[in-house]
Amino acid sequence: MTDALKIAIAQIAPVVGDIDGNVERIRQARAKASRDGADLVVFCELVVSGYPPEDLVQKPSYQRACREAVERLAKDTSDAGPAMIVGAPWRVGEELYNAAFLLADGVIAETRTKVRLPNYGVFDEPRRFTPGADYPEPIAFKGVKLGLMICEDMWLPGAGEHLANAAAEIFIVPHGSPFRKTALEEREMAARDRVTATGLPLIFVNQLAGQDEVVFDGAAFVMSASGAVQYRCPQFAECVTLTTWRRGAGGWACVSGPEAAWVGAEEMIYRAVTMAVRDYVLKNHFNGVVIGLSGGVDSALTAAIAVDALGADKVHCVMMPSVYTSRESLEDAEQCAKALGVSYRSISIGPGVAAFDKMLAPVFADLPPDTTEENIQSRLRGVILMALSNKFGDMVLTTGNKSEMSVGYATLYGDMNGGFNPLKDIYKTEVFALCRWRNTHHADDLIGPKGEVIPERIITKPPSAELRADQKDEDSLPAYETLDPILEMLVEKETPVRDIVARGYDEKTVRRIEHLLYVAEYKRRQAPPGPKVASVNFGRDRRYPITNGWRDR
Repeated sequence: MTDALKIAIAQIAPVVGDIDGNVERIRQARAKASRDGADLVVFCELVVSGYPPEDLVQKPSYQRACREAVERLAKDTSDAGPAMIVGAPWRVGEELYNAAFLLADGVIAETRTKVRLPNYGVFDEPRRFTPGADYPEPIAFKGVKLGLMICEDMWLPGAGEHLANAAAEIFIVPHGSPFRKTALEEREMAARDRVTATGLPLIFVNQLAGQDEVVFDGAAFVMSASGAVQYRCPQFAECVTLTTWRRGAGGWACVSGPEAAWVGAEEMIYRAVTMAVRDYVLKNHFNGVVIGLSGGVDSALTAAIAVDALGADKVHCVMMPSVYTSRESLEDAEQCAKALGVSYRSISIGPGVAAFDKMLAPVFADLPPDTTEENIQSRLRGVILMALSNKFGDMVLTTGNKSEMSVGYATLYGDMNGGFNPLKDIYKTEVFALCRWRNTHHADDLIGPKGEVIPERIITKPPSAELRADQKDEDSLPAYETLDPILEMLVEKETPVRDIVARGYDEKTVRRIEHLLYVAEYKRRQAPPGPKVASVNFGRDRRYPITNGWRDR
């Protein structure tokens, strides 16, 4: 029996489907932990396969490759280096489990399966996995009884209490816990519930990755038996860091570990979205990105995020003016491009508009202009961006925010074109706040220049699509200071209309916004993916029917 234990937290960035690459990442992390003197190194949930593997995990060849990878990693532990806890999909007979393994002395020493399979929000694990039949038993390691739980088993009563009753001494919990604005507080609360109920300390290990619409921010931590977060790994950064544990009269306690400072508010959101863009572009092997830079606040923020994610040399901005584009927008777009250091060109849509006017004149006859002509402008811009993408291999970044996506204030096959939308889950009022934060702050993981990169006038001028003369967003929508709180209540909290009205909002406005939200569902189904930021995003979280006769009465 030992009275000291060194456990390394491996906060790494596995890639879904890249099993061989993930094995190499695990080996590199173990080598670092070995040099630091670790006895055990703990990885995140399903680190071998990457998380979430979605329906890819149902392929028999993929399952076999994951098993073979675990077996190879087990053989690695026959040396003098540390044991490992890794996760992988694991087939036993006809059943497929979300499993975690203790690899030690050259073999798979212990296997534990996830009991509680989440089926809410971005999760639908029961679609693919079979739940473990019983709560896990403690794992004996160097005379210490480790209580190994996988992600959701920590969040609900049952597994932790069972492990404590079976004499577990330290909880170890591999996670695939997605980023959202409230994630840090929610994780701490769930961990504290298990710690308070059992009196045992806990190690929370999370992965780091942008995976399509989901961001994993890392932020692993150690919680003491009293329920206090003692040690923290960084957000948005890989690390392999050692924690030192001692056995005392009151049980095990962590006496040293990482002391990273966590950030919140605008910095947290900005860095999460930046990591999402970086991982999506690089993991999908695009050369860079192309952005329609309009002189407006959304495209300016998107360009700043792209530069901070990829570097200015991989970001290509295009102004596509029409007769309705103001002199201020032309100046602001060019100034923003210069501040960011990106390539910038101007391609007028005027000749295209004229061509379409001539082509459609016999059909439209004497009908007055309306949103049809406005949408043609937007779609011409979309065609130009996609042509540049096809010719040069850069992915189009879409620039629409959550406020616009909610009410359908966007043009299908126009400004909705693109491969990824960084602002998809960010309301317009948050866009302004993020612009102001970026102009006055920076962080080590942001590649772009320090200082003001978004001209002040872009932030302060009234938002406009500039598709007709003297157009303003508020001609069609309530002020964003009114619209966004209503949307948050309808989308993220499912608040009844009468309750929103009771909070002081105009009933006619609320019902109109509810209607626009429902009828825009068909547009959102065709929109590019974007990173989850809020508690409920469009896509994986919120799955409403397109054909929908319901209105809240």
